[in-house]
Amino acid sequence: MPRLRLPFYGWWIVGAAIGAQALSAGLLQQSFGSYIVLLERDFGWNRTALSGAFSLARVEDGLLGPIQGWLLDRLGPRAVMRAGMLMFAAGFFLFARIDTITWFYIAYLVMAVGASFAGFLSITTVIVNWFEEKRQTAMGIALLGTAIGGFSLPLVVWGLETWGWRTVANVSGIIVLLVGLPLTQVVRQRPEPYGYLPDGRKPEDSGAAAASVVRLSSNIPDFTVRQALRTKAFWYISLAHAASVLVVAVVQVHFTAHLVGSLSYSLGAAATLTTVMTAANFAGRPLGGWLASRIGSRAVIMGCMLLHAGSLLALAYGTAMPVLVGFAIGNGLAWGARVPVIVTMRAEYFGAKSFGSIMGLSSSVVTIASVSAPFLAGLSYDVTGSYTFGFTALAIAAALGTLFLVFLPRPEVTPTSTPTAPLAAAHS
Repeated sequence: MPRLRLPFYGWWIVGAAIGAQALSAGLLQQSFGSYIVLLERDFGWNRTALSGAFSLARVEDGLLGPIQGWLLDRLGPRAVMRAGMLMFAAGFFLFARIDTITWFYIAYLVMAVGASFAGFLSITTVIVNWFEEKRQTAMGIALLGTAIGGFSLPLVVWGLETWGWRTVANVSGIIVLLVGLPLTQVVRQRPEPYGYLPDGRKPEDSGAAAASVVRLSSNIPDFTVRQALRTKAFWYISLAHAASVLVVAVVQVHFTAHLVGSLSYSLGAAATLTTVMTAANFAGRPLGGWLASRIGSRAVIMGCMLLHAGSLLALAYGTAMPVLVGFAIGNGLAWGARVPVIVTMRAEYFGAKSFGSIMGLSSSVVTIASVSAPFLAGLSYDVTGSYTFGFTALAIAAALGTLFLVFLPRPEVTPTSTPTAPLAAAHS
């Protein structure tokens, strides 16, 4: 009787990563705009104050990014993600009991930090460790969780309208404990202690296929954190990523409020459009990696940034449903295709050894965009009574951010492990 051959354990980790990302995206990131509408209605807090919580959380996220990266490289993703899930759930339970803007900020900060520890940086770090030749594919699949979580928004909105936001917050905390904590148990830091090399290779593997992967590994240098920080490439990639996040951050916070408050659409219509955007995001995840292997990482990211900018302009000036659908599709595709490519670009340039710390420091730069964009858009609305000026300015800034990729240089310092061939992958 033939022996059952289980999939490479790295793919089980990818599955757990999908679930962890889906929890964060569905219960918090995609739902935050709907909560804003109800909080404004119940307490009378203005848009600037409400979006300030998102911005403040991004500040804390950026400050904690280097610390999280250090913890990931030393304690491993499982311990960090487990602590994150506990904080995420605690934040929801606290949020369900708020009655002042101060406690709203505190609860949101706890939720956001917990979601961060359990989410993106931890997930990308473990995927980089477990995959090499199949890294972009695995990263794209793992980050599908963001899109999958978005599909739950209509259900969350139904719960908000039926039960109220306090009940939904309590239920969300319970879901995080019951689903999120078991998912973190699947995660392991690296494959080598379990008798594997990245991509499921075994140390005794030989042949042309294994040799080609070894050659690929030898072409990717391993930079220390200090060496990476001394390169222009680190800063150019980080600033390009920040420019693209301008659009994502403002949409996460103000999209629903714009549709309901400015364009007089219903909360259900806003949720439907968000689902359309999520579906496009889902389709874009594998598309980005496929395109990067053919036309290069930089070209894919630049195209996505321009699509982000054009979509935000459509949202700024469009009122008819077909235009809004076009925005949702365009922004979703750009978001989905860009994320796995720009994340793996750090590994292409700086290697996997210190990826968590390097990515954590880079996230501090990206935080500038995720903090400023929602705040500026909210301020624009409160001052002018419209999002048009704020959306337009942010779209232009996102488009100009492509210049960082146009002039992206190769790393200028010698890494700790020097590649045996030119760094072709970094300039793909």
